[in-house]
Amino acid sequence: MKGSLHTAIGAASGFIVANSLQSDPMTTLLLVGLGGISGLMPDIDIDGKLSNKITLSAGMIRTVAQFIGILMMVYSYFEGMDKEKWIGIFLGLMMIVASSYLTQRRMLTVTGGGVLAGGIFLQETWLSLLGIYIMIASFIPHRSYTHSIAGILFFAAIAFRLEASLGIDGVFMTCMAGYISHLIADMKILPVNKRGVKYFLPFSSKEF
Repeated sequence: MKGSLHTAIGAASGFIVANSLQSDPMTTLLLVGLGGISGLMPDIDIDGKLSNKITLSAGMIRTVAQFIGILMMVYSYFEGMDKEKWIGIFLGLMMIVASSYLTQRRMLTVTGGGVLAGGIFLQETWLSLLGIYIMIASFIPHRSYTHSIAGILFFAAIAFRLEASLGIDGVFMTCMAGYISHLIADMKILPVNKRGVKYFLPFSSKEF
């Protein structure tokens, strides 16, 4: 199913939650937005709509990293003393080489690391958990753990801490409704899906 449809279903879930709680207009807008984002979250394990929006272009990061590596090498050569000079040159060279292997998925890893660091710095548990979620998603196959009960439980922990941080009723319900709606919409019972959802990973690979 296309990402735009997942977003629409998630946003609708947020609206239903807001309506059931008789939320004010600003809270309703927030819940609709959270529902739309939550409806896309399981697909962050691919180079799709959401993952591309939260990461910078791999080409841009690669260029910046290589430029910094060259500057480090030049600076170390002219300003470094003895051992420090060669260490600086080596590190600059390693940065240039490592950056050549950056893909969009590895940029997702870097983004997750940045979100995790931000959560630790701001002392926001939900943000730290989100960073870990993004980093894990950058290494696993599509429609695996983010599309399972394990993924639901992990995202539930993020949503629970987010609601506690914001102090707004309906945040947890909206995030979970949006996330779970994505998994239901990806099931094989719908004729538009050739593949299903492996709910019981890692214990079973059966698709539903």
